Amino acid sequence: MKNPVLIIVVPCYNEEEVLKETAKELSHVLKRLASEKLIAAYSKILFVDDGSSDRTWELIIEEKNTNPFVTGLKLARNVGHQKALLAGLEMAKTKADCVISIDADLQDDTTVIREFILKFHEGFDIVHGVRRKRDTDTFFKRTTALCFYSLMRRIGINLIPNHADFRLMSKRALHELSRYKEANVFLRGIVPLIGFKSTNVFYDRKERLAGKTKYPLKKMLAFAFEGITSFSIVPIRFVTLLGFLSFFIGGMAGSYALIQELLGNTKSGWTSLMISIWLIGGLQLMGIGLIGEYIGKIFNEVKRRPMYTVETDLFTGAFTRRPSKKYRLLAAKELKKRGS
Repeated sequence: MKNPVLIIVVPCYNEEEVLKETAKELSHVLKRLASEKLIAAYSKILFVDDGSSDRTWELIIEEKNTNPFVTGLKLARNVGHQKALLAGLEMAKTKADCVISIDADLQDDTTVIREFILKFHEGFDIVHGVRRKRDTDTFFKRTTALCFYSLMRRIGINLIPNHADFRLMSKRALHELSRYKEANVFLRGIVPLIGFKSTNVFYDRKERLAGKTKYPLKKMLAFAFEGITSFSIVPIRFVTLLGFLSFFIGGMAGSYALIQELLGNTKSGWTSLMISIWLIGGLQLMGIGLIGEYIGKIFNEVKRRPMYTVETDLFTGAFTRRPSKKYRLLAAKELKKRGS
């Protein structure tokens, strides 16, 4: 088997503070893997600029002009992490034998990329990077994350606990992924549905190198709700159950009131009436809102609008020529160093 072409897809949104260091570290990883003949010498790092408002794209161009590993893709506007990642995966599958996705903040351990590649050579189509522990998270984030995974499992959604989007996918897994056409993208739920041979590689997550997290509490909650409503109708069934339960309790309360009326024991019940109105009204609004969320998803799906627009493509031409002489000399030097 020839050395596989590896493309590392890195979605970026306002990552000017870490991009150069990310490119340097990932380039070192590719250089080492190429020197061990685990990957092809012309493997690449594909940075996907998700409509950044800072100098992220300028830095990507600078890196491309000086680093033979780096190439880039610029989206016309910000479409969100999942769609930007999907854009990179769809572009990469045209040239790669396998693709690894990783965030730009360098919190995921790049040293385990070698284990990913070894698993790929063993015949695995999908390799999930899974955190061993969540010591770097706050107590609140750690607790809510565990509750989220537990909830998803209970409602029948097959997620890998403590796995984000740090994973390897083979070319055929990527082609299978492209058959999933939904507009509401939740890759952590879609990838396990593919069903090809998969495994996990465990690692310790590091602190963010620089910059601010792109997933504050508000976005985390929205992302979790997106995942639940994109893959399960259990929430609607739960609201239906609440409706039946409310109807049952209302019937009992009505029977009790009727009996009291017949016995002549009725008294003014303003407090209980108001509580009942607010409770039932709240349940109704919650149910209507939840149904509206699902209808909104149907609305987005049936329009079939493109999920992203590519403004500038530096990737397509990145494989039209052989690796530079400078790179080949660097790779040979690295191989000689490791041999000694």
